Amino acid sequence: MSGHRDPRWMNVLLTAAGALAAAQAWAADAGSKGCGAAVPNSGTFTLTHGGVTRSYGLSLPAGYDAHRSARLVLAFHGWSGDEREFLGDETVVKEASRRGYIVAAPRGLGSGAPDHSNNSWTFLGSDTGMVGAGSASTPICDTSITPDYIYPSCRGGRARNTCSWTQCQDDDVGFVSALIDHLEATLCIDTSQVFATGGSNGGMFTWELGMNPRTATRLRAIAPIVGLPHRGDLRPPGRPGGMPVLLVTGTADIVVPPGKWDDAGSTTTSNDRDRFYYTGATAIIRTWSRAAACAIDGKERPFNTGHDAAQCRSFCAAKDGAWPLVLDCRAPMGHDYQLNWSWKLVMDFFDRL
Repeated sequence: MSGHRDPRWMNVLLTAAGALAAAQAWAADAGSKGCGAAVPNSGTFTLTHGGVTRSYGLSLPAGYDAHRSARLVLAFHGWSGDEREFLGDETVVKEASRRGYIVAAPRGLGSGAPDHSNNSWTFLGSDTGMVGAGSASTPICDTSITPDYIYPSCRGGRARNTCSWTQCQDDDVGFVSALIDHLEATLCIDTSQVFATGGSNGGMFTWELGMNPRTATRLRAIAPIVGLPHRGDLRPPGRPGGMPVLLVTGTADIVVPPGKWDDAGSTTTSNDRDRFYYTGATAIIRTWSRAAACAIDGKERPFNTGHDAAQCRSFCAAKDGAWPLVLDCRAPMGHDYQLNWSWKLVMDFFDRL
């Protein structure tokens, strides 16, 4: 749980035993309905949502205690991937366990039966191929050069052009909200410390989760890796007061390019084979910094995270030992997660909120 306790309240704690009891009560208040439930094994589980059977991988930290609330990270794979992108990575599992995080890695939906390939996450514009309303709507790709990726579940329905490239079988935002409900009912989770991260398509989807009011109120922060919204989508966080975000992008990424530092232009363009359009990193960072009441006049200022693999900057100031609430980190890499260091950076960001 974030925030500081009122020192006047602390003054009434006259003994160490009283302080311990108060701390235990405070922790219990943040615990979910699943506190005290039987401890499941780590593994793969299913959950039905919207008449569709969904699955998710689960990794519990060493020493998980059903009577002590733990932090939860939701990790979303990239296009055509699955839960093993994160849970099959040694750094992810070991670091999360060491820090006491539960990791749940859901699986996206594919093209539809009998073809279950190309698992994906659907966010604004990815299913319709358009962003914007009415005459202001624009395609999210160059239809003259980008292959037709339309899923069978979107044909004759939501797809408005051949830029559509994710599933239309289920409401992914609704599924994530239901998954959080399910996890909080079956595990002992600190409901104020639920985070979302993801790579590529999964990283794009984490922006949707932070922007959409249905899920934004459930999340403490997001951390997209090499994932940006489609062009024209500059929505602020979906809850009052903003939301912390750590963005990790690759300066050599031609699939989801972040653009240049301090370039407030709202559009970047992917490679010549799949010419999709994305919102530039600086543009979306400015929007989320403004929502966090950070001054956005001038340039982002360097911030040392201790991770030399990436250069990080922010419009926001660090306070009381915490990191800036909105952090823009870019590494000299292509369309790659590089979880050996990026996951540690993400964990450090979550730890310091």
